[in-house]
Amino acid sequence: MKPPRLLDAWSAVVRRDLLSALRHRADLLTTLIFFVIVASLFPLGVGSDAALLRSIGPGVIWVAALLASILALARLFSGDYADGTLEQLALAPYSLTFLALGKIVAHWLATGLPLVIVAPLLGVQFDLNADALLVLMASLLLGTPTLSLIGAVGAALTLGVRGGGALLSLLILPLYVPVLIFGAGAVEASAAGLGAGAHLSLLGAFLLSALVFAPWATAVSLRIAVE
Repeated sequence: MKPPRLLDAWSAVVRRDLLSALRHRADLLTTLIFFVIVASLFPLGVGSDAALLRSIGPGVIWVAALLASILALARLFSGDYADGTLEQLALAPYSLTFLALGKIVAHWLATGLPLVIVAPLLGVQFDLNADALLVLMASLLLGTPTLSLIGAVGAALTLGVRGGGALLSLLILPLYVPVLIFGAGAVEASAAGLGAGAHLSLLGAFLLSALVFAPWATAVSLRIAVE
């Protein structure tokens, strides 16, 4: 019997991880609720000054999305590492880089995409106009996959390490800073009436670079973890 094609194997990995995420809805809701709570606390704390809310809103929402992304990373490979699935993926006659990309895509669909969908509702709290809300969605649509790709490398590097959660944050937070700066900057530029094209272009460049290098680095780190 011939083994499935690479694309079929990749699709199977994505479907499996999405079904697993749906079976653990509490974990998905934890990430989403954390995002909503963190972003909602700031308007309550700083008051109802519309100008102040508009100025801090993009940064607050992006920081909340970044922290929520980190919160979800611990589950990316830990379950498969514990039950031996990662060893089977490493031994499979397919590119581990491609399979790792499938797991990252499933992780973003389960945890990153809901943040993109909910973000405009949170932006209303900060008195962002319609154009700024659209740019907010666009920036998160480009930025959150980059966060997942970078975070996957850190999650693989710290797999099985005692205190890996704290170490993971220390490893990836410096790499998240450029995405945070240009993601929030795109929304701020749009809210100020300036063009956000340059910021979004840079976010797109970050995403393409991460797509090229992050799955390979993740696969290398996973092989080290399972050996």
